[in-house]
Order: sequence, then C-alpha cells, then structure tokens
Amino acid sequence: MSSSAPRLSVSQNDDATPGAGSIPRPQLDPIDTSFSFKNKAYAALKSAITGMDVYGSPSDIRLDERSLAEQFGISRTPVREAMAQLEREGFVRTVPRRGVYVVRKTRREVIEMITAWAALESMAARLVTAHASAEEIASLRKMFATFDNGQVRAHLDEYSEVNIEFHQTLIRLSRNNVLADLAENLFTHMRMIRRKTIGEKDRADRSIRDHMHIIEALEARDMLRAETLVRDHALGLADHVEKYADYLD
Repeated sequence: MSSSAPRLSVSQNDDATPGAGSIPRPQLDPIDTSFSFKNKAYAALKSAITGMDVYGSPSDIRLDERSLAEQFGISRTPVREAMAQLEREGFVRTVPRRGVYVVRKTRREVIEMITAWAALESMAARLVTAHASAEEIASLRKMFATFDNGQVRAHLDEYSEVNIEFHQTLIRLSRNNVLADLAENLFTHMRMIRRKTIGEKDRADRSIRDHMHIIEALEARDMLRAETLVRDHALGLADHVEKYADYLD
C-alpha cells in the first residue's frame, strides 16, 4: 500500500440536485494489519464516514463496494461484512437495486440523539464532581487556553476538535463504563452534526462560555450546577438544530 491514503469511492445519487456542490471525498486511514480484513475495512470506513462533511451537501453519498475492495486490495466479502456492521450502527443504509448510501439523519432524529446525549452527559458531570481528581478537571481548562481573547472564530476548525474532545473527556472522567459504552456510538453520530453547527450563528462563542462555566462548576464540586449546565448546553444545541438546521429536512 502506498504511503498516501486512498480516497473513499463515492458517487452522487442520480436524484441529487444539480449544482448542489461537490460530494465530500474523505481520506481513508491506512488499514492496521493486526485485525481481520473485515475489521480493518470496518474501522477504515467508519473513520472515513465520521470524518466527512455529511451535512455539507444535500446530495446523497453512495459507497461503491467494488471500488472500495479494489482500494483496500481485498475481496468484496469483508467490505460487504463491514458495510453490514455499519448499517446496524446506523451509519449507512442499503437501497435495493441502487446501492449503499451514507446516512444523513433527519432533523427530528438529530434532536432525539442530542436529547439522549444530554441525559448521559449531565449524569457524567455529576460523577465527575464526585470522582475526578483536581488535575483531571484542570486538564479540561487547559484545552481552551489557546482560545482566549476572541480567538475562537480565527481557529474554528481547531476549536471544533477541542470541543469534541471536551465532551468525550467528560464521559471518560465519569469512570462509569456502562455510561461510556452507551455514549460511544451516539457521540460518533453527534460529532458530525457538532462539526457542522459549531460555525453557525454565534455557537462557537457561546460554546466556549458554556464550557468555562461548566469547568468552574466542576472545580467547585458543585454537582447540581455542573449537571444543570451540561444538560442545558446540550439542549441548547437541540434548540439550535430545531430553529436553524433546515439542511436536515
């Protein structure tokens, strides 16, 4: 395999709106040879799909099984098995006689996911106040050290990744494995919509303010306030999607 990662083969749905913009073409991560072909294909495809700007274009994104197998240098069977697992997890859908497409959630589905996330993450915040060390909570504050003095919008892509890392870290610091398992797949879906919405309206600036207030509550070990702030922060995203995410319809 060459040192540069191959592009994920996608094609535009015949019914897509002409002139709607180019289809996202993410880079595939190199396949780790320590796994089976099916697991390698699954990991590479999932990484590529979750890294795509799925909501940046109204055009459907079709995955070509034959081309993917050729890019991976493997037979079509493990690619087909990887697609089946991704379909069970809600990342792709099979349309009979047409092919496999990357799933774009509806507005209602996204709001329901965010609402469920609000419940999980707010409970995680309660647990963080009880179990996380002062050093671990301090690490949350350090994430945002480079975004002082109105620098959020100047580095929006970088901030988007830090924003995602913050929420993942909150879950991890809860030290509740069941909660973390429930949150994992849900958050993988949500990170795509978070990446899309962070640059809309004033969400980036509001986001960093919310995060700093959450961190202050965690540092103070104020369980109720931390729980409330985290829940309200997540539901604020749901409200934003309800009002402005017309591209989900």
